[in-house]
Amino acid sequence: MTRDFEGKTEQDAINQAIEALHIEREDFDVEILDNGKRGLFKKANVKIRVHIDSEPDEEKNARPFIPEDEAVSDSDYADDSDSDEDEEDLEPNEELEEKVCAFIDQMVEHMGYESKTTVSSRKGKKVNLEITSEASNIIIGRKGKNLDAIQVLANVYAGKIDTERKIIVDSEGYRVRHEEQIIKTAYRTAMQVRKTGRSRLLEPMNPYERRLVHTALNDVTGIETKSEGEGLYKQVRVISKRKRY
Repeated sequence: MTRDFEGKTEQDAINQAIEALHIEREDFDVEILDNGKRGLFKKANVKIRVHIDSEPDEEKNARPFIPEDEAVSDSDYADDSDSDEDEEDLEPNEELEEKVCAFIDQMVEHMGYESKTTVSSRKGKKVNLEITSEASNIIIGRKGKNLDAIQVLANVYAGKIDTERKIIVDSEGYRVRHEEQIIKTAYRTAMQVRKTGRSRLLEPMNPYERRLVHTALNDVTGIETKSEGEGLYKQVRVISKRKRY
């Protein structure tokens, strides 16, 4: 979700966003639309656009439920790795796509909101779906956790109809922005590790996010990475090759 704000300064506009949306500063990204500079004696308000990647308090009662009896594996996160680039495009399975879109809209309805899910693109075995809703910030959830849960269930459901397809679920371009942030954080952490010689753990990530980090840092001199932990959400440790932790 995006919202525009303005103030006498950038910080003033950010403070207005925090107050209006009832969220913390680290829960959103800021894009400067107008820096307010007009000349020596004339100055306009600073205008910003807030990109919200987190959840408001009301989302605590709107989390998708993942049944314990459903077998969920790493593959249910619909791996979007480079190996898909050379895959031959499969013929569209319109029946599957219609059923999965309807399934997702039913999930969102059970969360208490309305949505319209459509196919945004197809490539190789991947079917990219876009959820359009006025409650997109809640559907995405804090750090994309709700969107991930919806994607997991969508892949479990789709797998019972067609085992060939991988379902990617997005809303308001969240995944592209989130991936860019993950890679940026990974590089920044790698530079700190290389400078200090001390390893650092990144926050817990799903399999696809961890793969992004491993791939991004693979060619960084003096750095190596490994996943630690149990379950789907593991942490990536960034390690200096000159000094072990």
